[in-house]
Amino acid sequence: MHTTQTLITLVAAAVILVPLFRALKLGGVLGYLVAGVLIGPHALGVITDSHRLLGVAELGVTLLMFLVGLELQPARLFALRREVFGLGVAQVLGCGALGALGALALGLPVQVLWIVGAAFAMSSTAFILPMLTDAKATQMRFGRESIAVCIFQDLAVIPILLLISLTGSAATTLPGWPAALLLLALALLGRKAMGFVFAYAARFGNTEIFTAAALCVSVAIAGGVEAVGLSASLGAFIAGVLLADSAFKHKLEASIAPFEGLLLGLFFMAVGMGVNVPLLAANPWLPLAIGLGLILGKAAVIYAIRRLLAPLLGQAVCDPSNAVKLAFTLAVGGEFAFVLFQAAQSSGFLSAVMVDTLTLGVVLSMVLAPLFLLGVNQILSQLSAQNSRAYDTPEHSEPRVVIAGFGRVGQIVGRLLNAKNIPFIALDASADHVDTVRQFGNKIYYGDAQELALLEAAHMHQAALFVLAVDDVPTSLHIAKLVLAHYPQCKIIARARNRPHYLSLRALGIEVVFRETWLSSIELAKAAVGALGAQGEHFDQFVARFIAHDEAMLAQQALVADGDTQGLIQVSKQARAELESILLADQAQRERAR
Repeated sequence: MHTTQTLITLVAAAVILVPLFRALKLGGVLGYLVAGVLIGPHALGVITDSHRLLGVAELGVTLLMFLVGLELQPARLFALRREVFGLGVAQVLGCGALGALGALALGLPVQVLWIVGAAFAMSSTAFILPMLTDAKATQMRFGRESIAVCIFQDLAVIPILLLISLTGSAATTLPGWPAALLLLALALLGRKAMGFVFAYAARFGNTEIFTAAALCVSVAIAGGVEAVGLSASLGAFIAGVLLADSAFKHKLEASIAPFEGLLLGLFFMAVGMGVNVPLLAANPWLPLAIGLGLILGKAAVIYAIRRLLAPLLGQAVCDPSNAVKLAFTLAVGGEFAFVLFQAAQSSGFLSAVMVDTLTLGVVLSMVLAPLFLLGVNQILSQLSAQNSRAYDTPEHSEPRVVIAGFGRVGQIVGRLLNAKNIPFIALDASADHVDTVRQFGNKIYYGDAQELALLEAAHMHQAALFVLAVDDVPTSLHIAKLVLAHYPQCKIIARARNRPHYLSLRALGIEVVFRETWLSSIELAKAAVGALGAQGEHFDQFVARFIAHDEAMLAQQALVADGDTQGLIQVSKQARAELESILLADQAQRERAR
């Protein structure tokens, strides 16, 4: 097929199918795989040469390993050390052992069992991370643990690939002194040399030149490492690790990420094109059994490991729902299984037919995994609704302060109150958040402050102060109305998410309201001006006038009737005109002083 037609076909298939699969919450990776299957040589036959495309697309895996290396900063690894090196090691070993038993049941030779087991232990980082991001679960416990395990899997792939090359049939191409010398040179001189290249590109070139330098360095190191008999992924990973703490880390990520995502999508499409559809049609049960066994077997092992390792991860008892979510998130097969299968075939361990069968099993696991996740989430939601946790009953009988919402704002208030030995009761509507915060010794109770019965149980009638730190605007306003109506003797200090929230709280009669980003924004602006060497007496006076002006404008807007949009617009216009006159007066005064 002509190059232009091939490009149009690839892009059209991706544009049509990937958004569709994401809209169905099945993941973009599955969309790329299905698109590849449909346009590949075994289905519609629109593209027949998938091997050449796969060779180009493998650059996506190389860039993925480079970005993984960039993320492996020592500080981050140390913070996640229990999850990465505890849960990660246990997951790879446990699922690897199960995969080896499965390979033995398939009648594969003994010397290949560990390769198939290692391949089945891998999960798709490219599949899991977008799914967690879309579900806003990256900060949930199972999301953090999933990411930590993926980090360890990415680390484990490197020695696995090295072992395959060392123990393969091509003994004459084993890595030797050239490989050792190259790795030593990279460790000693790589960071300084790459830093010089990127400093030069950043200083004398534009964004495109820096991006070209990033691609050139990562691909060149990967190619150099591959030339001495090691994996190109190993070279890219080493390059990323060497730059993880450099000043260019974030710019490198921004430069390479678009290419990595595009090429990784192309990689999955090429893998889809390589799916042997006639083999699946001739014998669908074996690949389907491998795919189902992969999901269910890995999920069972991961669930058991997570429950057993609860004390290591800082929990006396593991939350079963967290373990289930973690198990089915990581149960999907991984893209590195394809790399390992190809490496095993090149080393003479696996036949082409067996590689096709195993690849089909992994691809089917990617097809089935989103469906399992949807079903698991539905079941957990129903069970949660049926067995909803009862609100806690606060034990403190004489609180001076009640805090509603114990997130990033409420916790700071609570810490300062603790420092002054002021008794308080904290309420939060997220059971998971309450359990997490309690692990660090904080006194917090699960409950929704919108419930009058809970406020009564929190002894609001004895409290002198109510701190409203809930970030959800409708919930915050509802709680404010409830407290004002039933506890008029209790003073309220509230947190406002934005200006409309501030005005709504003031309209209810709450006098002390803090906008959550106002003071930090002022300090940030002062620091920015100070970093440029322009801070001085005139700027301090300007900041003071700016703050006074903004507060005066808010006070005027608070007097406007709620819903009077035209009134708010008029007040804002007048305020802007006043601010302009103040700035002009300041400018004239500075010019006269010169």
